[in-house]
Amino acid sequence: MHTAATRILIISPNWIGDAVMAQPLLQLLRAQQPDYPIDVMAPPSVAPVWRAMAEVDTVLETPFRHGALQWRERRAFAAQLRLRGYGAAYVLPNTLKFALVPWLARIPRRVGYRGEMRYGLLNVIHHDQKDVPRPMVPFYAALAAPPVRQAAGLASLPKPRLQVASSVRQAVLVRFGIDTAAPLVVFAPGAEFGNAKRWPTGHFARLGQAILAHYPTASIVLLGSPKDRPVCARITAAAGEVAALRNLAGETSLDDAIALIAAATAMVSNDSGLLHVASALNRPVVAIYGPTDPLHAPPFSDVARSLYLGLDCAPCRQRECPLGHHHCMEKLLPEMVWQPLQPMLAASAT
Repeated sequence: MHTAATRILIISPNWIGDAVMAQPLLQLLRAQQPDYPIDVMAPPSVAPVWRAMAEVDTVLETPFRHGALQWRERRAFAAQLRLRGYGAAYVLPNTLKFALVPWLARIPRRVGYRGEMRYGLLNVIHHDQKDVPRPMVPFYAALAAPPVRQAAGLASLPKPRLQVASSVRQAVLVRFGIDTAAPLVVFAPGAEFGNAKRWPTGHFARLGQAILAHYPTASIVLLGSPKDRPVCARITAAAGEVAALRNLAGETSLDDAIALIAAATAMVSNDSGLLHVASALNRPVVAIYGPTDPLHAPPFSDVARSLYLGLDCAPCRQRECPLGHHHCMEKLLPEMVWQPLQPMLAASAT
């Protein structure tokens, strides 16, 4: 362990997708300071994402409860950080409580966006425009450079990248009884943000039937959190007696889910954290957008297709459809998803 101030600390966001899209920041910091180890302070729910990044030396899991200030716990955690010798901290969340820890740890350079009441806690402050927010990858990547009014464009930045060892991929397939020689399609029907981002269960079911009609040996795995299990159960029920659709929502750890996605032939996903995991693992993906803007957080896989109807009411960015009809998702039909998915599966079969 370096005891001089030659380590870098990243303070993680609470969301899986945000953590993935912060990964190019680490690539930039590593290029600037190749000899400085990069540690990440992260909640346990997001820590597996950071462990899949080649640039990360140590992931420090936090004991903090969501939404709570927990002054005593943060002060104790900061005391431990002081022993590790950090020269700089990059505070990715915008709230006050996340900026407290590097300040309490006396880390000399504390970088982040203005956020809520953080003057003094941060000493290198970036600004974003609320009316035209930066896409997520440039939003985080900008922290590697001095504050500027205009962030770098996506084309000039590295892509988010995660890695999973082939032995880990094979082991997770065997553990869940998935044929390692057959095509594997992952569905991610969940959306922590709200129901508006969910593609209808009946559409997922019809897509599953189309896949198996053309690729009878394929496995289709539904992934998500325990909250997503009922939605995934409705999909498997709607698909009928199709044993190849397996509901693993809530049955896998995030480490397992990342490994399964790494082994996938292709993935179909709502705008969710698992979509961005698949993108960073460079898996072929079909990304489904309705109430959110695909340009704000697009997939970066070499083979990717974003589907978005661009209705007059979109992107509303609401948790529930404010008009009650959910046309942005209902009218995005299974056939429209099958069209770009089919060549992805065909390419894997050749």
